[in-house]
Amino acid sequence: MPWTQTLRPSRRTLLAGAAGVTGAALLGGCSDGSGSPDADTGVPLERRMREAAVRDSERLLERYDATAATHPDLAARLAPLRAAVAEHTGALAVAGPVKTGPSASPSTSKARSGASASPSPSPSASAPAGAAAAPSAAAVPAKPAEALTALADAERSLAEARTVSLAGAPGELARLLASVAACGAVHAYLLTSTPGAAS
Repeated sequence: MPWTQTLRPSRRTLLAGAAGVTGAALLGGCSDGSGSPDADTGVPLERRMREAAVRDSERLLERYDATAATHPDLAARLAPLRAAVAEHTGALAVAGPVKTGPSASPSTSKARSGASASPSPSPSASAPAGAAAAPSAAAVPAKPAEALTALADAERSLAEARTVSLAGAPGELARLLASVAACGAVHAYLLTSTPGAAS
């Protein structure tokens, strides 16, 4: 009788199969996908990011107001830039389909209802405990050129922070943050350039 080899998998084949099944289980995750990373806080990531961006923009508006109050001669130069920051605040506050419901945060409803209507917004009551206080007239440098440089530095650092936060932002918010960050970089340039000078 002829000898026939039994069709039995080799040890190497079994180990490779077990590794494949284990890898698939790890890649698939252990949950059923019903939980979300935002389940602990109860607030979706996009909403939290928008609210933080609105608070940052409101603080920047306060810096513009303090600088214009300390240096009235700069008010006309700062007005269009401040208006753009107010528009950014309104655009960031529109949460769209993120969450529907009657409860909106104070900063979001404030930004929607009139971020550009009032030239001197009051400090946000919803600012986190570690947030910097609103700049007072004493915090604005006495010399106009130094005040513009300080404002440009604030614009630049906020633009950089928004650029860094792009990595974790959902698609549409990431595009909006990129646009607002680019505008902030332009503001920083305009604040430190000589008005009327040829490029």
